[in-house]
Amino acid sequence: MRRLLTGVLVVLTAVALHPGPALAAPAAVTLVPYPIDSSNQAAWWTPVETYVGAQQYTYFAFNEPGTTAGTHRVAIGRRDGSGSWTRLPLMNGSTRAEYADDIGHNQPSMARDGSGRFHVFASMHNDTWRYFRSDSPGGVPQNRSGEMPDQGIGVTYPVLTSAPNGDVYLFARLDGSSSGGRTGRLYRWNDAASTWSRVAVVAASANRAVYPDDLRFDSAGDLHLLWEWSLYPSAAFRHQLSYLKYRPGSGTFVDRTGATRTVPVSTSTADVVQPVEAGEVYEGNESTGPAVQSAKLTLDGTSPKITYRYRSLASGPVFTVRYAYVGGSGAWTRQTVWAAEQTRAALGITWHPTEGKRIYFARTAGADRVLVATEDGGTWTTAPVAPGLPIDRLAVEPNAAGTDVLYLADTTNGRLYHGRD
Repeated sequence: MRRLLTGVLVVLTAVALHPGPALAAPAAVTLVPYPIDSSNQAAWWTPVETYVGAQQYTYFAFNEPGTTAGTHRVAIGRRDGSGSWTRLPLMNGSTRAEYADDIGHNQPSMARDGSGRFHVFASMHNDTWRYFRSDSPGGVPQNRSGEMPDQGIGVTYPVLTSAPNGDVYLFARLDGSSSGGRTGRLYRWNDAASTWSRVAVVAASANRAVYPDDLRFDSAGDLHLLWEWSLYPSAAFRHQLSYLKYRPGSGTFVDRTGATRTVPVSTSTADVVQPVEAGEVYEGNESTGPAVQSAKLTLDGTSPKITYRYRSLASGPVFTVRYAYVGGSGAWTRQTVWAAEQTRAALGITWHPTEGKRIYFARTAGADRVLVATEDGGTWTTAPVAPGLPIDRLAVEPNAAGTDVLYLADTTNGRLYHGRD
């Protein structure tokens, strides 16, 4: 399949497969017509939102270059059904929202509520709330930080999702002491009442810090949460990838088996997807030893499917890509998806009724940086997503029409690409 991409002919290829589900490749990869700042890169973020109505809309939250070196401004790029883009800047009153660069922390996450209003959390690394909301459907987001609960506390790693009823849920890390740890907290935007409230402190453990990864609603209306733990106050490499499910109808939290869990869960009570392996420690050899770094989840009905990067003793310096799901015994089952070479902290996973799971990840080198993996009978096969493009960060969001919308960032050249798979 061939597509014209900003004056360059890009050939989207697929590789030969054994019998099984066909590998996914974007039907089109096009350049977003706005430059991005070099700081527009993260692993934990949720910068993509979609909406399918009379038209199919895509929304990309991104950092664009600031007025001076080392700064960025935040905006939403809105793509309509015809492929035309509109830029919506985040505003502090009559001035643009502008912050210092901080790669891996000061990036935006967004969601769209049932009334069509945008919610964006941006540029927080142990900073108090930086929250923006549009007051009309599709409007320009204004600073509404004062409306959030838990004022005066440093916040990092905000991830968002929209609920089936139009509410918005936020999972983020908030500062704390070493005795209580840096906690993971869940918040809810009540779309009907237009108010935020804290649902619960979900995860907390002494001398540990929570690293939110993802949250998703399933077909039953329950919310699935995913995070990692590090030594307090922070670390580049984490451990004990953990999972929990929240049932809004009853206000209860349960593990993968449906057993009730009292929150906050700790490192000793959490439902751990990736347990500590041989040679893995919270301190001592973290820079070279076994560790987790980044994870994402999707749902098959109500069943969680998880992808994450893991460095084991066997893989040496390479962060492999793993896949975890609940097996027939009710325990977490893990597979290795990719271990051939080093990967970046950039992952995505989606589920399709006929094809099953698609896992997206990025290599650190090569002409085809971003690959998509599918599995058949325990065998994983990969294909390139955007051949020839030096993509180093990505995000994926399936829309209601069953299409994977891809957010593909080339931070070296300041370019952001939109893909549809």
